[in-house]
Amino acid sequence: MRTHPYAEAVYEVVSLDADGFGVKVSLPDVSPTLVSGFETAAAAEAWIASHKSRVQEQSQAKKVFRRSAPTATTH
Repeated sequence: MRTHPYAEAVYEVVSLDADGFGVKVSLPDVSPTLVSGFETAAAAEAWIASHKSRVQEQSQAKKVFRRSAPTATTH
């Protein structure tokens, strides 16, 4: 089973001068991404917690489904 792409993400709240705050999301072997538009550091922290929770839920919800062999139908 594959791991969620964000399972190993590192999150960092950053100040964006007069534009509030952002979250720098870093993944292994990928350039960091900036999520912006947070008025406060607390709002950015709340987004991080929410994102981590979604990633965890999606990781646990994934199951491997296998197609079963066709069954004979009677008419």
